[in-house]
Amino acid sequence: METSLSDTGRGADTVRPPQDVRPIAALAEIAGDYDAIFCDVWGVVHNGVVKHPAAEAALTAARAAGVKVVLLTNSPRPSAGVVAQLGTMDFSHDAYDAIVTSGDATRALIADVAGPVFHIGPERDYDLFAGIDVDLVGEAEARAVIVTGLYNDEVETPADYADMLARLQALDLPMICANPDIVVHRGERLIPCSGALARDYSLIGGTVRLAGKPHRPIYDVASRVLDLKSSSRVLAIGDGLMTDVKGANDFGADALLITDGIHGEELASADSATQTVAAVLSERGLTARYFMAALT
Repeated sequence: METSLSDTGRGADTVRPPQDVRPIAALAEIAGDYDAIFCDVWGVVHNGVVKHPAAEAALTAARAAGVKVVLLTNSPRPSAGVVAQLGTMDFSHDAYDAIVTSGDATRALIADVAGPVFHIGPERDYDLFAGIDVDLVGEAEARAVIVTGLYNDEVETPADYADMLARLQALDLPMICANPDIVVHRGERLIPCSGALARDYSLIGGTVRLAGKPHRPIYDVASRVLDLKSSSRVLAIGDGLMTDVKGANDFGADALLITDGIHGEELASADSATQTVAAVLSERGLTARYFMAALT
């Protein structure tokens, strides 16, 4: 994701001092400095089509050395759906202790809605509502909008939803966005995500709530899963500047930026020029302690 919306603040104890970012060749160089790793999924452990074996091996080795690993993803689906997806890619369960999704954190927000909701997104995301006492209705009957993605992200663009978003805003319906990502890799293509619709809804005056990265709820869920008492010995790994890195900064964790991801074109020279990464981070008011092209 490149643009994010915030509905949660950060505590004063999560502010970290500026850091000089430096390249590393392998996760093993630094993994022993941490109790836990929060690792992004899309763009780091797979590209939406196939897994990255080197990332799988790196996380497996970190766990073998005693580091807890949570895969932290802005997928709008509950974690069981992501477990199943990784299974189809033959991604080893030895590489992680748990998976926490934006969908997991979003379900609590949906449960707080007093009334029926209008859903924007594909049928494959219906499991987000499983076990929640909420009715799915049309626009006019809804009390809130839940967006998990585009109905058909293979052919549609966010611009196709301009008229719908204008109608929803005129009805003064709050939007709960299950995935703050603007785009995600699917193979070699960039696919628009629900965060793009949330961004556009906010721009026309709509109210938006989010629970996924970089917002606090998803980090709180991951911390509870591992019973973590502090963020100071957590390493957050990801390729998204305004999701993974900003989320790490706000949470108070160190960040390892994967440069060969959604910002690959912007960071194309990063392998040989630390100043490139430092400049891009500085432009966005972010810090990262380490960077590498791909997780190995």
